[in-house]
Amino acid sequence: MYSKEELFLAISTVIDPEVGFNLVEMGLIYDAKCDDEGNAHVTMTLSTKACPMHQMILQWVKESVEKMANIKNVEVELVWEPAWNITMADDNVKKALGGA
Repeated sequence: MYSKEELFLAISTVIDPEVGFNLVEMGLIYDAKCDDEGNAHVTMTLSTKACPMHQMILQWVKESVEKMANIKNVEVELVWEPAWNITMADDNVKKALGGA
């Protein structure tokens, strides 16, 4: 129903409140899929297991996809492998955070 790119575009509306970049450019979204029935699955990580906004960020990702037309169900899977690091972020994020 929706491509990975379309799902990533929806998720890019979610901003990491600590650094001010969206989760896609941060490299925190590993994959996103959607079947023909409107069931979406997002695989993501967080920059640290100790993220105090953990539950809120997962909820914001779910809500960003739920806003898409004909989406019926959204699962957000949080994974820790591969572990996130700054090299996974877009160049503009690396530059701003000193990782370039």
